[in-house]
Amino acid sequence: MVIRPALLPALAVFAAAARHQNFAHAAEELHLTASAVSHHVRRLESLLGSTLFQRHARGVTLTPEGRQLADAATAALADVSAVAGNLRPDAGTRVLKITTVHSLVHCWLLPRLPQFFAAHPDIRLEIDSTPVFARFDEGGPDIAVRYGPGQWPGLVAHHLMDDAMFPVASPRLAGGISEPQQIAALPLISDLTQQGWRDWFRAAGVRGVELPAMHNFSDSSDAMRAAAFGIGAALARRHLALEWLQRGELVRLPGPVMKARFSYYVVYPAHRPLSPAASRFIDWIKQEAQDAPWADEPGRRPPHRRRKA
Repeated sequence: MVIRPALLPALAVFAAAARHQNFAHAAEELHLTASAVSHHVRRLESLLGSTLFQRHARGVTLTPEGRQLADAATAALADVSAVAGNLRPDAGTRVLKITTVHSLVHCWLLPRLPQFFAAHPDIRLEIDSTPVFARFDEGGPDIAVRYGPGQWPGLVAHHLMDDAMFPVASPRLAGGISEPQQIAALPLISDLTQQGWRDWFRAAGVRGVELPAMHNFSDSSDAMRAAAFGIGAALARRHLALEWLQRGELVRLPGPVMKARFSYYVVYPAHRPLSPAASRFIDWIKQEAQDAPWADEPGRRPPHRRRKA
């Protein structure tokens, strides 16, 4: 079916209503009345012969047909917005929206950002580190840095860096610990990663130990901060632990480095063209990831790649 140009305004109004799932809120965004929003939506429903919203006393919700159209309309409008932005390459400051996990921002990304801003003063970042995966829809993030298996439907994923895990503690708590099995006698700290202390003790060849009740934190950086305060031993991730080790707030405990199941990736929607700002940030963060020191051996860099002079 070909949608007539006269109905494009109705499609744009529908996309806003679908995003809010509230006609009044969509009307505020578009500077229309709620009745005008409702009129546009009904015109679109009449043309398509489908009900796009289920109306009820508390408001509206998308029907399955409405959700399909909302996803397609949002993606199309986002593509137009991205291309329109790219048509003005010298328009001044560019805003790049990034979503990632808080621990990576706090422990790895923030110390590196001054160099990025010095090289790219025309780019302003908006970083969202809330723990949920954001939708790449209109007004959402341009790119994401994720920790996971590297495959997400509809997304292009560029590998940044692998990960590994090893135990750390404050220097005061680490005193007298010389064997991996002794760590089981310490208070232990865990986070929400899928690999934990039982996996590490198994990798260390320690069997039959009774693990104590653990202190649990939802964020890996909070777990390491708790370890630095002497609350217990934490199972640190390689790239997140470097700053803590270099400052001497944490020290490595004896035992193996356990390869992590997941890695870090920078991802973006396959259907959306990258903006120049996003392309530059991706090039920069990939180089930073390749040149990053290895936290289990501070000062050592991956042997396959070094920063160019």
